[in-house]
Amino acid sequence: MSGPNGDPNICIDDGIIDDEDEFEGEEYVAINSMLDQINSYLDDLEEKNDALNGKLHDLMESNRQARLEFRAQLQQREAEEAEEGEEEEEGEEGGAGDSSSSSQAGNEDLKEDGGSQRSEASA
Repeated sequence: MSGPNGDPNICIDDGIIDDEDEFEGEEYVAINSMLDQINSYLDDLEEKNDALNGKLHDLMESNRQARLEFRAQLQQREAEEAEEGEEEEEGEEGGAGDSSSSSQAGNEDLKEDGGSQRSEASA
């Protein structure tokens, strides 16, 4: 049977494993210092990861807002074009009536102007 790391089952009696490791205080201090440094690096990575996640969230939110605004502008433009198309169709169907009414208004303007010119000329 093997150990947790896939190592063969080793007994203490074999003399390979010494529980009486001869670590001195300096080695513990060095290991502790390395672990502190690793912990510090991991904390920095976690802070950077949190900052990136926040920026990504902000970017996604601004992208969503931009898409909504663009979609609204597009729908507004399509609605305006549809209204213009309807007005053009109505103009083509009733175009003769519209032009005659505008020409009648022009004739009335001419009559008014001509009348004032005649009265000045006869005076």
